[in-house]
Amino acid sequence: MEKAVDALMTDDILTNFLRIYSLNIGNYKKLGDFENYVYEVYKDGKAHILRITHSSHRILEELLSEADWMSYLKSKSLKVPEVFPSQNGNLAERLTAGDGSAFYASLFSKAEGKPISVRAPEFNKELFQAWGRAVGKMHAATKSYVPSAGIVPRMQWDEEELLTVEKYIPEEDQLVIKHTKDLLNLLQNLPKHINNYGLIHTDLHSGNFFYDGKDIQVFDFDDCCYHWFASDIAIPLYYSLLYKFKEADSAEMKIFGNQFLDSFLDGYRLENEIPEDLGRQLPLFLRLRDITLYSVLHKKIAPDERNSQLLFMMETIKKRIERNAPIYVS
Repeated sequence: MEKAVDALMTDDILTNFLRIYSLNIGNYKKLGDFENYVYEVYKDGKAHILRITHSSHRILEELLSEADWMSYLKSKSLKVPEVFPSQNGNLAERLTAGDGSAFYASLFSKAEGKPISVRAPEFNKELFQAWGRAVGKMHAATKSYVPSAGIVPRMQWDEEELLTVEKYIPEEDQLVIKHTKDLLNLLQNLPKHINNYGLIHTDLHSGNFFYDGKDIQVFDFDDCCYHWFASDIAIPLYYSLLYKFKEADSAEMKIFGNQFLDSFLDGYRLENEIPEDLGRQLPLFLRLRDITLYSVLHKKIAPDERNSQLLFMMETIKKRIERNAPIYVS
């Protein structure tokens, strides 16, 4: 989290949100603080997830549209968290920070199952197929989604502020800026229709689901937006490669990438037709994720907080962007 936001996130903010949602004030655990503050909290002895978001990241309308889509997916029998109202009956609550900005809170059910590391034996073809099945089912369901009355639709993919990379990356990264603009122009010309474009998760890496040995339960819909379905296929592949191979070995990455994609698509096609032209689009969205990740790492992690491993990863990503090279080529 940016230091300026961290300074505003006081104990009083957290305590007041716990009260507003009728949660146990003395029993909570912080789980993360990269783009949002995420806590495991308790109500009537049962674990829930409380997410607190600063207004520099999301506005109220975005949180309500996220909740609306999640509720729709749940109504279609997808394994996604339930969104719970506060004691005031609201699906998102607002508190004013010390500088006049705002924090918002939303409460979710805790996902069933357990996290799976890329090093775990369960990170295998059966999991990849379940992963693909979950994404395919989500894409099939989203084709019929219409926002509820009064809900402002989620943003389009190109409204993502991280794609304005010049705001966050060093001024000398001119080739990164140029290649970003070139790629965005190329993506603007891709066809859009009901079978390849809609509201999607956009960040479904292995850290954003739990697995029960049969199915995955997806969570963290914070980045959901209107995007090509192919991007939701590219991102699981991208992060599986990034997390599993800390140092790039193109031969091993290709072997693993082929195995992952084969199993993932086997699961996907059980629930939805494979997006047309996936073979051409996949490298484009792998490149787009490099750009988004490079941008957010510069935004969220100050130079003096970057360790050698992170610096190595950022330099590797930068070189791929400068070469217009995706992390994986089939």
